[in-house]
Amino acid sequence: MKNILYLFLALASFGLSAQTKTTAEEYLNSAISKLYLENIKGAIADFTMAIKIDSNYVEAYRKRGLAKEVLKDFSGAIVDYTKAIEIDPNYAPAYRDRGIVKGKLKDYSGVVEDYTRAIEIDPNYASAYFNRGVSKFYLGDLTGACKDARKAQALGDDASILIKKACN
Repeated sequence: MKNILYLFLALASFGLSAQTKTTAEEYLNSAISKLYLENIKGAIADFTMAIKIDSNYVEAYRKRGLAKEVLKDFSGAIVDYTKAIEIDPNYAPAYRDRGIVKGKLKDYSGVVEDYTRAIEIDPNYASAYFNRGVSKFYLGDLTGACKDARKAQALGDDASILIKKACN
């Protein structure tokens, strides 16, 4: 089923590329299709065009950040996630994604801050509790890590590995 969706998106992308794209949404859709086709640089170019058309297009900034992350342009990804957050401070996925990149850079305090904000926005965000708990574990806060792991598990996340490490 997933392959059919990818094929559909790819065909839609070719259809859009044959036409002149005029709206930010058309560029966003084209960029997403390019991501599925692993044309990351082409996707970034289309996300950038979407942003040129609509400089407040939160999803275009976030998805461009994801594409930059694939290319290991972590500082560029953080810039895009931060811009998405500036536009919409209550957009939890941007905090999540920025937190992931900060974790790759071993900025565990920054991860805790981003996931704390994501949890403030969505108190039932199970993976945010888990990821914040992992960062607390790396920071040596075993009590906080254990508490977050148990909350993540209560919300349906499989936090058993973190519970074994932090709670025993």
